[in-house]
Amino acid sequence: MNNTIANRFLNGSCVCMRVLKMGSVRVPVSQHNLVHVHRYITTINSRYPPIKDILASPEIRCSKWYEFQVSKLSGRAGGTMNVFDRTMKRRQKKWAASQEDSKKYDYLRDEVGSRVADRVYDIARTFSLALDIGCGKSHIAEHLHKDVVERLFLTDISEMSLRKTRECEIPTHCVMADEEFLPFKENTFDLVISSLSLHWINDLPGSLRQINQILKPDGVFIGAMVGGETLYELRCSLQLAELEREGGFSPHVSPYTAVTDLGNLLNLAGFNMLTVDIDDIQVHYPGILELMSDLQGMGESNCAWNRKSMLHRDTILAAAAIYQEMYGSEDGSIPATYEILYMIGWKPHESQARPAKRGSANVSFGDLSKIAQPSTKDKS
Repeated sequence: MNNTIANRFLNGSCVCMRVLKMGSVRVPVSQHNLVHVHRYITTINSRYPPIKDILASPEIRCSKWYEFQVSKLSGRAGGTMNVFDRTMKRRQKKWAASQEDSKKYDYLRDEVGSRVADRVYDIARTFSLALDIGCGKSHIAEHLHKDVVERLFLTDISEMSLRKTRECEIPTHCVMADEEFLPFKENTFDLVISSLSLHWINDLPGSLRQINQILKPDGVFIGAMVGGETLYELRCSLQLAELEREGGFSPHVSPYTAVTDLGNLLNLAGFNMLTVDIDDIQVHYPGILELMSDLQGMGESNCAWNRKSMLHRDTILAAAAIYQEMYGSEDGSIPATYEILYMIGWKPHESQARPAKRGSANVSFGDLSKIAQPSTKDKS
C-alpha cells in the first residue's frame, strides 16, 4: 500500500481509484441500512451504560443523531488560542463529504486510519467502549474487529460526514460534536482514537486534557495528526511565487504542530508512558492544481483566520513552475510530503509500571566495570 500510494501519477493518468480497489476499502452503507444499524445498536448490548449516562449534555435532538453545542464552534476572530475558523472548517468538511466522488479523495485518510488501527492491535487488550474523535467516514473503524473494540462512538464536526460512515462489524453510535468541546462524562471510555483531525483544533492542550478526563484510569489515547513539515514543497513554492509576483507573501498552508512539542503537550495534559513517532507519506500528483484540488476534496483547505481569500492567476502559474523546477520528478509529476505524527498516551493508574524512587538503588555505576573482571581467586 505504501509503494502504491506514492505513485498516484502514473503514465500521465491518476491511479487513486486503482489504489482504492487494491486496498481494503468497504462500500459505504446505504442511508436505509444506516438508519437500521443505528436503531439496532441502541437496543443491544444491555450491559453497556445507556447513552444518557455517557453524554454530559442532555441536548439531544432526535433518537438517531446527537448534536452538542454547535454554537460553541470557534467562529469569531481574536483570542489567544483562536487560530482557525472552526465554522469555515465545518463548511469545508460538509462540502467535501457532499460530493458524489468524495470517495476518491480518501486515500490519505484510509492509509493513516489503517496505521492507527495497527497501533490499537499492538495492545493486547479488549476495549469495551471506545471513542473516535473527528472520525470523518470512520476511516479507523473499518480496520478494527469487534473482538478488539466492542462498542464505538463516532464524533465529527460535520453531520454529512457522519451520514456517510462506512459499514463495520463494531456497533457504533454517531455524535455530532466539536472536537474542542467533547460532550462526554469523565472516566467513560477505555480507548480514545483520532486520525487527521486534531491539527485543526485551536486549543490543542485543552482538547488533550478533555481526552484525558473522559478516559478511564489505565485508558489509552492513540492519535495521528499532521506535523509541521507537511506540504513544505507547496508552502515554499507559493511563498517564492508571491514574493516574485506580488512583493510579499501570506500563509496559504496552515500552521501545524512540531513533533518536538507533542510530547510536552501530552505530558502537560496528564498522560504518561508516552510514545511519539513520525511517518512521512509522499504522494505524487500531476501538478500543483491537482494537489490543491485534492486538498479541497479532502476538506483540508486552509481555514486560518489570516489566510488570503484568493490567489492571483499569475501567482499560481509561477508557483507551478517553481514547484516543478525545485521538486519535480523525472516523469513530470510533483511530490507532496505529508508528515504524520503518531502519539500514544496512557491515563495514570496504580497498576502501571513506575520508576523507582530517587536514591533507592543498591548498586553503584562505578561497580559495573568490575563485573566483567575476573576475581583474584580465578587468577590463582
